[in-house]
Amino acid sequence: MSDIVAGIVPAAGRGERLGPGAPKALRLLGGVPMLVHAVRNLAAARHVSLVVVAAPPEQAGEVRALLADHHAGAPLRVVAGGATRRESVRAALAALPDEVGIVLVHDAARPLAPVELVDAVAAAVCAGADAVVPGLPVTDTVKRVEGEVVVETLDRSALRAVQTPQGFRRAVLEEAHLFPDALDATDDAGLVERAGHPVVVVAGADEAFKVTRPLDLLLAEVVWSRRRPGSGR
Repeated sequence: MSDIVAGIVPAAGRGERLGPGAPKALRLLGGVPMLVHAVRNLAAARHVSLVVVAAPPEQAGEVRALLADHHAGAPLRVVAGGATRRESVRAALAALPDEVGIVLVHDAARPLAPVELVDAVAAAVCAGADAVVPGLPVTDTVKRVEGEVVVETLDRSALRAVQTPQGFRRAVLEEAHLFPDALDATDDAGLVERAGHPVVVVAGADEAFKVTRPLDLLLAEVVWSRRRPGSGR
């Protein structure tokens, strides 16, 4: 399998925890939709040769025009996503050229994940790993509960908070997506684990946090304001 790398962004979800309004990927950050930031960083990575976005089906044309207005770097394709994240990932996988051998799956809800993180994940797959995830040490105490009762305090030294982009050998990811939809994995790496493949962890990035709630969006605005050109920081 080749080492040609493509990034895919499943961006068809509503993101209801962020509150009413546009789909989460199209919420504004610094005056620009979060999806634009996420795609821009993927496309700017030196390892990435193509980016495929799975957009809400009824807004695929709008998303295509939006990204064209802001796009630079690796070539871009927009396809209609599905009703679930897994369906959107599958739609993007189906749109990849045959020569792509490595796939990075990235959440539009992590708009500030740095280019360096994208390249670090891609490089680890190119070096031979079947699957790679970026992760940060867990700093909070984590307890397992049943109902309202704590039954165990977990050893946080062995825990990692996992981010995206997550990188995979294409054949490994496609195999994992053949498993039934009822499989209760919350990310693509979880599917790959269930398929019996090892998943390697590389160092994550503080800026690759997920924008899920209104408070997260406020934090992202602060980080973006410090990062943007001309901020003096």
